[in-house]
Amino acid sequence: MISLVRLKNLNVILSSIMFNTSLPPAPRLLDVVRDRIRLKHYSLRTEQAYVGWIRRYIIYHGKSHPRDMGKAEVEAFLTALAVERDVSAATQSQALAAILFLYREVLEQPLPWLDEVTRAKRPARLPSVLSVEEMGRLLGAVDDVSMELVVRLLYGTGMRLLEGLRLRVKDVDFSQGRIMVRDGKGGKDRVTVLPVRLMEPLHAQVVLVTALHRADLLAGRGEVWLPNALAVKYPEAARSLGWQYVFPADGFSADPRSGAVRRHHLDERRVQRAVKCAAALAGIVKPVSPHTLRHSFATHLLEGGYDIRTVQELLGHADVKTTMIYTHVLNRGGVGVVSPLDRV
Repeated sequence: MISLVRLKNLNVILSSIMFNTSLPPAPRLLDVVRDRIRLKHYSLRTEQAYVGWIRRYIIYHGKSHPRDMGKAEVEAFLTALAVERDVSAATQSQALAAILFLYREVLEQPLPWLDEVTRAKRPARLPSVLSVEEMGRLLGAVDDVSMELVVRLLYGTGMRLLEGLRLRVKDVDFSQGRIMVRDGKGGKDRVTVLPVRLMEPLHAQVVLVTALHRADLLAGRGEVWLPNALAVKYPEAARSLGWQYVFPADGFSADPRSGAVRRHHLDERRVQRAVKCAAALAGIVKPVSPHTLRHSFATHLLEGGYDIRTVQELLGHADVKTTMIYTHVLNRGGVGVVSPLDRV
């Protein structure tokens, strides 16, 4: 027979199971935002930006829950950004995009007031472009040997900074003289030209990457980050040479999402510093950044007589109107204009 003590203990256990209504704590809102962003395969930078703006939005309104706020609170926050912080139209638009993502994708609330929210209007600005002569001076003034090939490749291909740094060995086609840009802006792939003058130095870079990867494998490492869960579908791909970065980092670092320690690509800040220093050494007073190389690539192609559709494809623009801005830089907007002063 069961003793009285054991019977009481059994009753206590059964009672705790039957009547325990405590549930695990609900996930925090920002954690839910992160999960939703990752589910939609947004980039880490988008995740960081959106979470940051949503946090500022909540704090600005005294930590009220976004579910209890709406059009008035969103407009008040955006107005404060413009008036008190004097942010640019692009920054204000990014903040609005983050807040709308919160309401649409996370809280799943209808937004009947969306069309009534006052949106910032971006001013039309022409890009900063270097002349061919200025570009030659800039390229010659890059004093960091490890950055020289990166800078020349960005100008010679028209790639964005991160597109160049995320370039994988398998996407450099030496036989066809082309580079496949994977997962560019908007998640699109495109093909761009591989400059003949960079064939040899880029091939030498691949040889260095091959030796470095072989050493990493012998050390029990050699795994690289793969996009869109490809590591699950192809478990061995992360350790293959083809998926290694053409411009790998000097050391290993922890993945900010998974915590896995891998060799990532070069830090973009190194390229930004190299370009800035080169511009100063070359005596160029125009604002210069790695993106200036892309603008100059497009402008110089148009100056060389290439049609705008070809330039559009190389840049990966969805709309030719975006590419048309470079015709204004060339003063070819519709017709070539000659000042009447030059006719006197």
